[in-house]
Amino acid sequence: MSLFADSVDFLEDALINLLIFAALPWSAARRRTVGSALAFVILIPAIATIWMAVAKAFDPVPPAPGALTITAIGALLVNLTAASLLVRHRNHRGSLTKAAWLSARNDALANLAIIAVGILTFWFATGWLDIMVGAGIGLLNADAARAVWMTARTEADPTP
Repeated sequence: MSLFADSVDFLEDALINLLIFAALPWSAARRRTVGSALAFVILIPAIATIWMAVAKAFDPVPPAPGALTITAIGALLVNLTAASLLVRHRNHRGSLTKAAWLSARNDALANLAIIAVGILTFWFATGWLDIMVGAGIGLLNADAARAVWMTARTEADPTP
C-alpha cells in the first residue's frame, strides 16, 4: 500500500516537474493557472492512495518487509536530493515553487515512514501499518494540493 502511494507519487512528481519547467518562462497569469492545475495533479494521486487504503483495509496483507525497506531507502536517496535542491525556495510565494518544494519534502517524509513500516513489519506481521502509512501519505499530499491551490489563488494578478 505505501509503495503504491509512493509510486503514484513519483508519477505525479514527474508531471509536476515537467509542468513547472514548461511554465517558468510564462506570464504571471499563466503561471497562476498552472499552479491551480498543479493542485489537481497533486490531489489525484492523493485520492487514489486514500481509495486504495480503504480497499486494502478489507484485506490487510502485510507487505514484504525487506523489499519495502530497501525500495524506500532508494527512493529516500532520490527524494532527499530533490528536497535539498529545493529547500532554499521553500518560502517562495509562487505556487510553482510551492508545488515543487512540497512534493519533494512530502516524498522524503513518506519514504521515512515507509522505511519505518518495513522495519516494524519484521516484528509485527500486519498490513495495518502499511495501510495507515499509505493513508497518511494520501492525506499529506491532499494537504499539499490544498496549499498549492491556496497559493495559486492568492498570487498577484498582473493586471491593474
